[in-house]
Amino acid sequence: MRNTQQIKLVAALSALLALGGMSGCTTSQTTAAPAAKAEAPVQKQTYFMVYHDNGRIYAMTEPKIYLGLMAHGEVPLTRTRIGGGPDGETVIFGITKADGKHLGKPTAAEDIFDGRTKDVGAFYGEVVRNGRYHVFGEWKDFQDYLAHKEITFTYTEIGTGPKGETVIYALNKETKKHGRPVALIEQFNRLHQVK
Repeated sequence: MRNTQQIKLVAALSALLALGGMSGCTTSQTTAAPAAKAEAPVQKQTYFMVYHDNGRIYAMTEPKIYLGLMAHGEVPLTRTRIGGGPDGETVIFGITKADGKHLGKPTAAEDIFDGRTKDVGAFYGEVVRNGRYHVFGEWKDFQDYLAHKEITFTYTEIGTGPKGETVIYALNKETKKHGRPVALIEQFNRLHQVK
């Protein structure tokens, strides 16, 4: 007899727990789920070089400083190397707010220029030379350009720069298979506010 009563008690408790569990499930389902964490956008290392008409090379990692140079011909805070360029040019490095916190050390732009930066992950870079924009979406392509001053594979748009300049997009064996580099063109247009 006890076995039958114990079985009924266990069955009743199980049913009660199941109802409570279902009630709990229903309650938890109707409550708002916690908001998913927004993923931070991928931060890209940026690097800009301008071979200026004045015979100087300007190198910087901050888009705001770069755009200021392009608009006004000046960089607010700099470190200069007279004769430090590959052909004896003066090189002027733009100093960012982050660089300003450790002025006794090389800036991020100097580390890239001097070849101390080996891998930057996501990358966007521009070189302005001879009145043309050279745009890079991959670090390796940019390094090859710095070493040889040539780009093996390109996609060129004539007259699409901010003031009608030619824009040359660097491609490589893989990216050339995709044709027009839409994402890279969009990045360039967004940076320069070209419509």
